[in-house]
This record gives sequence, structure tokens and C-alpha cells, in this order.
Amino acid sequence: MTVLNVNGRDMQVDADPATPILWALRDNLNLTGTKFGCGAALCGACTVHLNGQPIRSCSTPISAAVGQKITTIEAMEDDRVGKAVQDAWVKHDVPQCGYCQSGQVMSATALLKVKRNPSDADIDAAMAGNICRCGTYQRMRAAIKDAAKTLA
Repeated sequence: MTVLNVNGRDMQVDADPATPILWALRDNLNLTGTKFGCGAALCGACTVHLNGQPIRSCSTPISAAVGQKITTIEAMEDDRVGKAVQDAWVKHDVPQCGYCQSGQVMSATALLKVKRNPSDADIDAAMAGNICRCGTYQRMRAAIKDAAKTLA
């Protein structure tokens, strides 16, 4: 039995320590907002925060998260920055199919927690590796800038 701190709560996970965080979240803890995309840390759909930093949960084992703080998309509505990002996502009609959006929101939130007024280059760097098959990148950029203004 492994204890993980997820969204501020200690939760017991009965899984092999090599199990990716993604599967512990989805299969053991029933937190299904984090999505499986590629399984190789290339697409960003599985992005969560580990101690505030965005990570790819499909390739990070639960053993790496013991004693750390995991934050998922489910906690964003209770996070000031995460809520601003989610509200901007809706305002700018960012999602099309929506599949990648939890990972996109997690990466955008991590960016705005360290850069309150990000440049286009900052946004590009922070969002690199988060793939949107629908191509809503311009709306994401607008939403990130709008969330930054809201938070200012």
C-alpha cells in the first residue's frame, strides 16, 4: 500500500510502486479528469502538478510521488489561478473536442503561477509538448493572456 497526497488529501493506493501516476489516479482513485494520450510523455494530455511543477503522469511512477504533492485537474476550481484559467478557457471557447484540455489547463496554470504576465515566447515554451489535435492554440494563447489580466 502506497500513500499519495493528491489534491491536499492523503490517499492509499494499492499498486506496484512502478505504476505510472496516471493509472493510480484513474484506476485506483477514480480521478478520471487526467487523460491518457500517448503513454510516452509526448502529448501532455496526462499533465498533473507534482509540487507545483507540471509533469507527465503517464511516465512518472507513483514511487516518485511518495511524500510529494500531486495536484490534478479536479482541484483547479478551488485554486485561484486554476479557476482563472478555467474561466478564460470557457470565455474564449478553447476546447473543441476537449480531450487534451485538462493537460493544457494544468500547464497554463503552472505557467501563470510563476509568470504573472507571460510573453508569447513564455506561453510557447510552457505549452510546448501539449498537443491539441484540434489546433486551438490561438484560443489557448488568448485565454492565458486573459487569465493573466484577471489575476493582475
